[in-house]
Amino acid sequence: MADVFDDAIKRLYTLGQQADIPDNVLAHLSRPVAVLCSSLHVRMDDGSSQYFQAYRCQYSYLLGPCKGGIRFHPNVSQAEVQALGLWMTIKCAVIGLPLGGGKGGVVVDPKQLSKLELERLSRAYMRANVDVIGPDRDIPAPDVYTNARIMGWMCDEYEIITRKKQPAVITGKPIELGGSLGREEATGRGAFLCTEFLREKMSATASGLTVAVQGFGNAGYHVARLLGEAGYKVVAISDSKGAIYAPEGLDVESVWQQKQATTKLQAVYCQGSVCEIVEHKNISHEELLALDVDILIPAALENSITMVNAADIRARWIVEVANGPISSEADQLLHKKGIVIVPDVLANAGGVTVSYFEWVQNKAGYPWTLEEVRQRLKDRMQQAFNEIWDYHKASAGKESGVESEVSLRSAAYAKALHGIKNVIDVRGTKAYFSREES
Repeated sequence: MADVFDDAIKRLYTLGQQADIPDNVLAHLSRPVAVLCSSLHVRMDDGSSQYFQAYRCQYSYLLGPCKGGIRFHPNVSQAEVQALGLWMTIKCAVIGLPLGGGKGGVVVDPKQLSKLELERLSRAYMRANVDVIGPDRDIPAPDVYTNARIMGWMCDEYEIITRKKQPAVITGKPIELGGSLGREEATGRGAFLCTEFLREKMSATASGLTVAVQGFGNAGYHVARLLGEAGYKVVAISDSKGAIYAPEGLDVESVWQQKQATTKLQAVYCQGSVCEIVEHKNISHEELLALDVDILIPAALENSITMVNAADIRARWIVEVANGPISSEADQLLHKKGIVIVPDVLANAGGVTVSYFEWVQNKAGYPWTLEEVRQRLKDRMQQAFNEIWDYHKASAGKESGVESEVSLRSAAYAKALHGIKNVIDVRGTKAYFSREES
């Protein structure tokens, strides 16, 4: 499999050149500002020592302090956190946030750790990175297999070391430690809003539209729940162990409750504390991706859809909740097939947007209501979606080749890269400094 960072850079140059972005801007974005690699020493419950490889990538400071989650996963690598840092840089520019891109991770299977070992690991990560993290420099947040409690441990460790109360150093914290209302659901809600915006643009009604969700973590659950509540029919859901399919639709909340109680993914209907298993089919991840549905939502990890399985995709629309779930080559193939893709740098931007809101609330010392957070999120997402949609439609007939319109991903990158270009321009470029004095 191609290096995920190399693939991300390939996509950056392809879409950047398509949008007439100067080479100096693409060169600036083709490498991170800094990557800190560290080895975390953790005392295990049995008294032994283990060491875990960890990373923190600060990709870009152009638009503001670095912003990006920390993931705990066995497949974390330097290439992955660099790719994620690049995508976060683009994402913040798409939404118009005064933040740069960053990412972090630890090579670990957190399911193999006790709660005390997980706390020690979380605090060790902060100790290793405390010199490069700060509320005006680099602001972490939750990501894959991390959550509010882990962010709370990290924030607490930072404050112990610095001897200051600094809740703005991390977002996605527990409410009691300065977290924002609406942050836990934010990524899923943002993806739900994008799906609704797309549905309206396509003049479709929610009832009858079928949905398959690959990945049933926090983001996958919330987007599936919100879609189900809005009248969409969620027919398939998967987690790391497998997938379930029910043509008549799944009760998302009941499936979630059952998973939390038993760790099993089953099609159930729960009324109170009583849950009944309903008729469903156990399918593979590949079968879920190939289902004949209206909307496919990849909400797991990067490169779920590649040239190996792209030809099997039958969904009309794809809403990318995961980061980089479609490889660059597969993306071009799906676009040629006429599949409309809402790209990750827009579809999953709800998380970083509400993280930004949390940071602002921490800075001001003034919390917002849940209604304020949700409305501000909707306003931000709607504005960005409309700008990208208008660019996408305005391109009709201007591009050579098979496609009559640039994809929504191309439009999103064009919006972001032009904004970043403007920041680089006002700092001074070769064209400015080589210009003769008049």
